[in-house]
Amino acid sequence: MGKTTPCKIPLLFQSKLLCFSLLYLATTLFFALRNSLSPSQCGFKDPPFDPIQTPLFTYPHSYGEHKYALPARRSSCSSSVLFSDYKVVFKEIQDLCGNSSAFPPVLKYMQGNADSFGGHFGTKKRIAYIDHQNNSLDLPCGFFKKFPISDSDRTAMENCHGVVVVSAIFNNHDKIRQPRGLGSKTLETVCFFMFVDDTTLKGLEHHHLIYEKSNEFKIGAWRIVKVSSKNLYENPAMNGVIPKYLVHRLFPNSKFSIWVDAKLQLTADPLLLIHALVVSENVDMAISKHPFFIHTMEEAMATARWKKWRDVNALLMQMETYCENGLQPWSSNKLPYPSDVPDSALILRKHGLRSNLFSCLMFSELEAFNPRDQLAFAYVRDNMSPKLKLNMFEEQVFEDIAVEYRHSLKRVGIGANDEGSKASNSKGTKRASHELLFINGSSCSSCQNYLLKMWGS
Repeated sequence: MGKTTPCKIPLLFQSKLLCFSLLYLATTLFFALRNSLSPSQCGFKDPPFDPIQTPLFTYPHSYGEHKYALPARRSSCSSSVLFSDYKVVFKEIQDLCGNSSAFPPVLKYMQGNADSFGGHFGTKKRIAYIDHQNNSLDLPCGFFKKFPISDSDRTAMENCHGVVVVSAIFNNHDKIRQPRGLGSKTLETVCFFMFVDDTTLKGLEHHHLIYEKSNEFKIGAWRIVKVSSKNLYENPAMNGVIPKYLVHRLFPNSKFSIWVDAKLQLTADPLLLIHALVVSENVDMAISKHPFFIHTMEEAMATARWKKWRDVNALLMQMETYCENGLQPWSSNKLPYPSDVPDSALILRKHGLRSNLFSCLMFSELEAFNPRDQLAFAYVRDNMSPKLKLNMFEEQVFEDIAVEYRHSLKRVGIGANDEGSKASNSKGTKRASHELLFINGSSCSSCQNYLLKMWGS
């Protein structure tokens, strides 16, 4: 037998130190690339189950559904939400939704016709319904006009039992984004509804996401519901408030709901979210705390300063009305409520007496003043009876379960920066800081005590 020639190892790999260095470099580059492409910026942050991996919908490149994502303010690679096992949660939610005694029909709603969808009640009338001790009393809760959608959409909404995820795009202000991290049975049991107006619908047709001749529209997980907004409010933002706060009336047979602003992309399964933030916490509603503000007046001043609502006089009147009727700055006396200002882009609800009452009262306030719901939030929450059981979770939780995007840069008609422009007769815009709190150089009497308490004077 001849000698076997030993396999020669290239000089490059004869040094163990060099081999380990190359291996370390390759591993580091791999995880750095994975981290840079991950919305959560975490290389090992995985869901507690194996979610659906295939895309729910393939968008044309021109649509740009993932452009302009906002960076997380508090990046963390440890999850701030404790999810239970998906199969256990699925069964528990199914059992809850099948238990009719857990969701008694306790509210009666006012019927009739009016010039506006919500009836546009005055201050004294709205205050009369805040203390709801008499369940036989009819409560105003919108629908004084018919909600203008197709019969097929209305039937589909009534047939949605269990959990519904709701969003809305009016005036083509955002992009439709598909939820991520869904469990294997979620699409079979959870309804996803996106409300749009004619302007948004035309934008979807322009990108060939839907076809005009279709009677029903579906984009990935979302059923698209066309709303003829010309029969509703002139302000598109106010039309978006209808599905945001009257979801329990639009979906009368649903037991839980999640409102998702169209600027968000949900990255966690809705069943897991409902279970972790509502069911396990034994609350009526879950919503994120605002990352910067805790007092309503802080939000009011920022609303005027950044032109989120141009009619500063109307904002002043709103704050005066609330101060006259019991609004106080946040303090430890309000615990367990940790703040007066939410980030209302994501709202999770168990449909019952308290959460439905809160939603109805909120809608009446928003119609009376403006669709900036953070301004009315604490006033309604603190004054309503029975009291709302509320989970105001930390901003980190919000960032762990959703990705936030900028609104669409190209818009038609009234955009966010034009909200309220038609409500004000003046062409100019008052910028506000301290001037929001004064009229003709005198401090607003109704809110003076509020301000002194807020500033610790």
